[in-house]
Amino acid sequence: MAIKRPKVAIGFIVAGVLMVLFGTIMCFVVPLVIDDQIVKHTVIDPKNDLTYTMWKDIPVPFFMSVYFFNVLNPAEILKGEKPMVEQRGPYVYRKQCQKENITFHPNGTVSYREYRQYHFEPSMSAGNESDVVTIPNMLVLGASVMMENLPYVLRLMMSATFKTFKEGPFLTKPVGELMWGYDSGLVDFLNQYLPGMIPTSGKFGLFSEFNNSNTGLFTVFTGKDDIRKVHRVDSWNGLTELPYWRTAQSNMINGTAGQMWPPFMTKESTLPFYSPDACRSMELVYQRPGEMNGIPLYRYVAPKTLFANGTDYAPNEGFCPCRQSGLLNVSSCRHNSPVFISHPHFFNADPVLLDYVQGLNPSEEKHGLFIDIHPQTGVPLNVSIRLQLNLYMKKVSGITETGKISDVVMPMIWFEENGYIDGPIVNTFRTNLVVLPTVLEYLQYILIGLGLATIIIAAVVYRKVKSNQPDHSNLSDGIKCSSAEERDSLLQDDMN
Repeated sequence: MAIKRPKVAIGFIVAGVLMVLFGTIMCFVVPLVIDDQIVKHTVIDPKNDLTYTMWKDIPVPFFMSVYFFNVLNPAEILKGEKPMVEQRGPYVYRKQCQKENITFHPNGTVSYREYRQYHFEPSMSAGNESDVVTIPNMLVLGASVMMENLPYVLRLMMSATFKTFKEGPFLTKPVGELMWGYDSGLVDFLNQYLPGMIPTSGKFGLFSEFNNSNTGLFTVFTGKDDIRKVHRVDSWNGLTELPYWRTAQSNMINGTAGQMWPPFMTKESTLPFYSPDACRSMELVYQRPGEMNGIPLYRYVAPKTLFANGTDYAPNEGFCPCRQSGLLNVSSCRHNSPVFISHPHFFNADPVLLDYVQGLNPSEEKHGLFIDIHPQTGVPLNVSIRLQLNLYMKKVSGITETGKISDVVMPMIWFEENGYIDGPIVNTFRTNLVVLPTVLEYLQYILIGLGLATIIIAAVVYRKVKSNQPDHSNLSDGIKCSSAEERDSLLQDDMN
């Protein structure tokens, strides 16, 4: 048995060397294999069952929560006093998105239209669509500002028209009608005699254009030729740049369509995307790392410069004419209506805006927008896009409906579109992109550690066995010496 032990020890040493070698190879190969699989499954391709389905029909719950700023003192506002508002809501709607007319092109792009529908969720809401609230009348106060520089006679005629159709400066109506539209004789009149002045030809509502509509014809890169370009917008409605703004930089269509981003993101990466509803491209910046359901993530937020005016942030000069920082003037893509977009409650805006209106309390936790991204794949895990719709209103001579209203950017509503990966999808996502890579990573280190331990133990055993093994050559010499002495003794006896 002692003779076989060194061979066994050598066998273990060889096995240990092979384990170390295999583990070391895995350190280089496994990340490449994982990255290759991510690239393979990130490309927009019908063959990628999971990711293509996620892209085509968003399978996770997505909701829009709407908050109204109910006006408490409309009569006093007409006298020039400061507006007072109270927040009402949320009124929650389940959002369904589906891409249709999907067409792949030879140049590595795909075109589609994404249709959206909203369904009221009473169990998640703080009230019903029958709740009555009071908000500024965009048809009256918006049109008044638009006509401010027109001849005085035309303003008088418009004021008379408002009175004919019994349209006042404020609306008191159910939430459902304000959201999705109500019949208005004024709308019919304006569409007949001033076509194009308002964006609807039917019922007038704040979100009447959103429901059962699409976001335009998007053409995006599939990532087949270059994974760094996957989801990036090539054109929108056939346009490679926008016609709304004053500079080429502001009119650029940058980034993705806002649903997914290219993989392999770093903390230096940003999240650029084009929003048809905001009529511009926007860019979020890295804030911090995090984790959701065991999946690592990067949180991206809006920089303070996102809605800054041209004075505070020169690159935004193209989005002017501007007012205070924190307001995006979207009149150029909203039929010249004096509409502004901001963060809810004027979060990250010029503090003077808060002085003009009572009842606002901005905070980052409640009113900041963010997107949580899985950096390896570019897939959003948790999304919360929060924006506020504001109306600039003021006294316009000749239009008595405006009374003595002070110049003010008046908040009307704010809404949050949010969704997160949940259910079976998050389990599949975690298994394929977190658990399996982690197991493979630990396995390579286990093999290296086990191999080194095997080599060390086997080497110690081999050395010990060799040191304890008897020296057979010395023993043989002793035997030979003894035999020679016996022969000499026998010969001596014979001679005697």
